[in-house]
Amino acid sequence: MTPNDRPAPPLLAARGLRFARNDEPVFGPLDFTVDAGEALLVQGDNGAGKTTLLRVLAGLLRADGGEVDLDGEPAGHARRARAIAYLSHLPGLKADLSAMENLDFLCGLQGRRRAQLPGNALSIVGLAGYEDALARQLSAGQKKRLGLARLWMSPAPLWLLDEPYANLDLEGIELVNRMVQAHLREGGAALVTTHGAYAAPPVRTRMLVLSKGAVA
Repeated sequence: MTPNDRPAPPLLAARGLRFARNDEPVFGPLDFTVDAGEALLVQGDNGAGKTTLLRVLAGLLRADGGEVDLDGEPAGHARRARAIAYLSHLPGLKADLSAMENLDFLCGLQGRRRAQLPGNALSIVGLAGYEDALARQLSAGQKKRLGLARLWMSPAPLWLLDEPYANLDLEGIELVNRMVQAHLREGGAALVTTHGAYAAPPVRTRMLVLSKGAVA
């Protein structure tokens, strides 16, 4: 087998990944992979460690053990910054900047997908006409949509989506599903946390079920 014949490595691979808080296990050890064009649905009750897992993968929390690779290489801070876009259940917006200013600021920090403009992203998520509205004036659902616009503009191939359906109506849920479908068609991947399977993107999906201090 020549190097060109070898299968591509998973976009994300975790081996023996674990995290504890105050010496109490939160999750792990976990072993899982996510390939390009695939979504991993992470389920579990409150306190099972879903959000903590995403924060560890994003590099916001330090794991207590295990390894994380991105595209077959160890996931250092610089590689995570390039490869991962994280949509938290918190909006992560500058309250006194407008919707457009928030997108411009974040694109300056994180870059943007080629041929994607902030105005187009706002239209895609249903915020056309809100370009000059301050983030603090937006409803919870509108803030989530602004976060989705930021996600859509990111060049990162791996999306970490923490409860992306929260605070959204049925139209918003369909928007998330369309975005995930388009991202996977373009060779991206996604981890999506949810309390139950009632809300899940209609894409090639595998399941990771967390329970407190363990994996089921």
